[in-house]
Amino acid sequence: MVLSRGWSLFLVGVGVWTWVIWPRFAVAIWNDPRAWSAGTVGEDSPTSFLWVHALLIAASLAIGTTVGVLGIRGWLSSRRRPTA
Repeated sequence: MVLSRGWSLFLVGVGVWTWVIWPRFAVAIWNDPRAWSAGTVGEDSPTSFLWVHALLIAASLAIGTTVGVLGIRGWLSSRRRPTA
C-alpha cells in the first residue's frame, strides 16, 4: 500500500501533535494531588490515578510515534515513486 502525500503529511501531523500534547498532560497528572496518596506532589506512594494515566500516556505516545513514522515512510515512498 502506498500513501498519498496528503495522508502522509496528516499522519506526520498526528505524530507531532501527540508529542506536543501528551507530555504536557503528563506534567499536569504528576502535579495533581490525586496522583499521590499523601495528597502532596511527590510524597508517599503513587495512586492508581497516576498509574492509569501513565499507562494511557505511554500507549498514546507509542501509537503516535508509530503513526508519525508511518507518515514519514509514506512521504519518502511517494517521493521515490515516479509520477505517471
